[in-house]
Formats: sequence, C-alpha cells, structure tokens
Amino acid sequence: MSRNEPLIEIDSARLNKRIQDIAAIGSTLNGGSNRQALTDEDAEARNLFMSWCENSACEVRVDSMGNIFARRSGSNPNADPILIGSHLDTQPTGGRFDGVYGVLAGLEVIDSLNDSGIQTQAPVEVVVWTNEEGCRFDTPSMGSSVWAGLLSETDAHAQKDSQGHSVISELERIGFLGKIDAQPFSFQAAFELHIEQGPVLEQQNTLIGVVVGTQQMSRHRLKIFGQEAHAGTTPMSLRRDPIRAFSVMLPKFYSVADEHGPQSRITFGQINCYPGAVNTVPGELEVKIDLRDPRPDVHDAIAKDLCEIVELCCSEAGLAFTFEKYWEKPSVDFDAKCIQSVQNAATRCGYSSMEIISGALHDACNLSLQGPTSMIFIPCKDGLSHNEAEYADPDHVAAGGNVLLHAVLEHAL
Repeated sequence: MSRNEPLIEIDSARLNKRIQDIAAIGSTLNGGSNRQALTDEDAEARNLFMSWCENSACEVRVDSMGNIFARRSGSNPNADPILIGSHLDTQPTGGRFDGVYGVLAGLEVIDSLNDSGIQTQAPVEVVVWTNEEGCRFDTPSMGSSVWAGLLSETDAHAQKDSQGHSVISELERIGFLGKIDAQPFSFQAAFELHIEQGPVLEQQNTLIGVVVGTQQMSRHRLKIFGQEAHAGTTPMSLRRDPIRAFSVMLPKFYSVADEHGPQSRITFGQINCYPGAVNTVPGELEVKIDLRDPRPDVHDAIAKDLCEIVELCCSEAGLAFTFEKYWEKPSVDFDAKCIQSVQNAATRCGYSSMEIISGALHDACNLSLQGPTSMIFIPCKDGLSHNEAEYADPDHVAAGGNVLLHAVLEHAL
C-alpha cells in the first residue's frame, strides 16, 4: 500500500442518488428494473451515464460492441489505466443494484478524485459492458467476451433475440454501434464492485467480500423426443411421454448434486414442451440446465453423471434424445496482488472482510484473462438478486465504494 495514499471517502449521497436515478429508467411495478440489453431503456440509461461522465471531464468512447469507456486522464500519458467496470442491463424482473452499482461506483471514484483534487499518475477508466445478463441475447457477458477475444464480433453481432432482432441491428438502432474496434488494451489492474447476489456475507455479518475467484459454469441442452397423442384417449401405459421420462431423471439429477456437497449447483431454469397444448401428450421436451461448482474436477464429474442418467432413463423409456453442452466458462482465480489491494483497502477503511468465491458469472472473469483483475462484494438483503426485491443497505453501498476507491488508489498514484 502506498504511504502517500490519502484517506478520502466517496460521496455516498451522490452515489445512492445516481443508483436511484438509473433505477427509474425501466422501473417495474414491484420496485425493480427492466432494462434488457440494447432496448430503448438500456439506451436511455447509457445516455444518462455518458452525460454524467462528460460532466466529470472524462473522455468517453464507444466500441463496436457498444461497450462504453469513460477515462479520467493521469499525469503520465504513457501509463496503462486502472479499469473499473460492470453493466447497466438487467434481467426482465431485475433489481436496482446488479451491475449498475459497479458502474456508478466507478464514476463515483472519479468524482471523488476530482472533488479532492487528486491527480493520479495512471488514468482511471470506467467501463459499461454490453449484454452482461445474456437474457435478451443468449450469451452472458457478451461485450466483455468479444473485447477479451473469447467470442468473435461477427458471431456476437449475428445473435438474435426472440423477436428476430440482431445485436448489430439493435446497436445501430439505439446509436451505440461504436467506430473503434472491440479489442483488448493493456491495463494495470481491473476491479469490479458488485452485490454478492447470495446470502454468505449477510449470514456471516461481514461487510466486504474479497473475491478470490469464480466457479466453473456450464449450460446444457437436453431434448427428449416422444410421440404426440390425445390426452383423453391414450392410456398411460401406451404413451411415449418425454415428461414422464424427465420426471424419473429429475430426482437423480438433484441427488448427484447433493452427493458432491453444498458447493455444487444445478438449476433447471427453462423447461419447454411441444406442441404445448394442454390436451396433447408432448412430442418433445427441451430442458436447459445450469451447472456450477468451484472445483473443475467435480464439475466435470457431475456433468458426466448427468449424461449417464439421461442415457439410462431414455433407454428404459424407449425414447430418443440429444444432450449437449452449449456454453462453458472455466473457473477463474483472480490476481493475487489485486486481491491483496482489496484486502488492504478494507483494512484501511476499518471494514470487516472475508475471502469469498463468486457463484455468479461476471465480466471480471473475461478481463482476468487479459490482465490483473479482482472483485469486491457487499451484502444484499436475504441474498436476493435477479429479483425486483433486490436491496443493498446505503451504508453498505458506501462502504463498497470506499474500498473500491482505495484499491484503485493503491495502483493509480
């Protein structure tokens, strides 16, 4: 830690007000937010954020994935920047803090430096990443994935939502198809501040989560093919019902996850049957499965067990199936020096802290492949996120902002 680092604090009232100002865009009846990627609401939030950045004397630029970069210059024009970033898009019934908090806390770091008259040697740069949520366009952390070289821009631009609108057409429509290339550049350190999106910090009565890494994550698509039949005339014993086969698999799936301990996660968030008529035995079932575990070997063992269960149950039912992994994100270990910077900042500010592994995917995972990166968590009420009831205490919001500020200063001065 630099001995010359001043002990300053962010303006918590300004930060909390800006969070509420963004929340008013796409607000839902139950107090949440609906600003899905590249919608009109997303564009309005982006434009408001950019206006704040320009008022803070930042240089603002937009790349060809719609990622927004707002830079406060440093005294050394050749120094690599310190990056602070997250996202402004939400789930359809999202909360006020997920993503938004990390972006606006980054801007608050810049404004606090401006207010204090502190000139850093390195530039400080706030980033808004496009389509982190992956709900409208089915690739999470899309903007940072392209920027980090993990996904081709051509493939990203071609993705379509359920209405047939492509990423590139929506970027053009809302005015965020930037002219600079979406590609990585050197940075000294990167930090992402976020609500935990889980209950651990709250249960441990701890204010700051020093994030050391993330789980391995994968998504799988199961299709079971049966035979459509009349619901009233076809005896149960003569049906080729994919739902029945899946009902046999389901408890086996949960048992596999349970056997590997409390760190394993399996979720069946999308289940669709076709043709979807109430009086017709389905001819096809599609299930999307989310699998997570911080231990790569355990994650892979569970995935193998799932495949064996599918094969056995479909064989016994005499039904054809396909089972494929269509997305995977390896586990990430964050940079030791950046982790230590977060710990130093929490200690300097007098906040309780603990090391924690992120159960969720974040843009920081992609950045970590390009340079030193870490994350900071604060508690959220009852561990709720991706929920309109998502809430973070204003004092906790301020504490996270202060830790972010001092972690940045350790690298930027």
